[in-house]
Amino acid sequence: MSTTGYLLRQMVDRLEPGAALAEPLPAMNRVLYCHRGSFETDDGTRCIEDAAWHGAAEVTVTAGPEGAVIWRWELAPVESEATPAQGDGVTSSENLSAPLDRPDPGAEWIMRCDSVKFPMGGCALTHTHQGPGIRCLRQGQIRIDTRGKSTHYLPGQAWFEPGADPVSAQASELECTRFVRVMILPADLRGKSSIQYVNPEDLEKPKSQRYTGYVDEPIEH
Repeated sequence: MSTTGYLLRQMVDRLEPGAALAEPLPAMNRVLYCHRGSFETDDGTRCIEDAAWHGAAEVTVTAGPEGAVIWRWELAPVESEATPAQGDGVTSSENLSAPLDRPDPGAEWIMRCDSVKFPMGGCALTHTHQGPGIRCLRQGQIRIDTRGKSTHYLPGQAWFEPGADPVSAQASELECTRFVRVMILPADLRGKSSIQYVNPEDLEKPKSQRYTGYVDEPIEH
């Protein structure tokens, strides 16, 4: 795959109750999703569990009284190293990163964060997306089938989808399943679905997945 000089990275930052970052995270297009607890950014935004913040400037984060587990996605230079969150009561780790074949700096793009929820036994019919992204499983279990390979994911595990590769998904038969994702998409898809079904007969079939949107914002080059 040719790259554009960008990669998409997902980090997991854990902050004890009331903990704050000792240094701001560097300026970068990013999404901060509150997986557990709550946090506040230095621009005054407060995120409770299952909410997200987006920005491109430096940012400092302070955890709420119950602490915070933050899933952090960043659109970063391809040669860059991960920037761990630092401070007393703060731990940070990289979950996944992948080089991208988009966005083209000469075009307009958006950074989208949403979640996809399946009922017990739900599935996603074979499809593609109009841009790459990293997904992270929040609840349940899921099997992802793509490129002739099946991979099973548990909560906290992440996977990358380049977008153009056909993918199908089978969720757990025992519990509801939900993942959170960040995708890089053409700007004309703002507010619109990026999914494209591979088999024409699947277009009219009932779909079991349900979506919750958090961020759909332009990327600053």
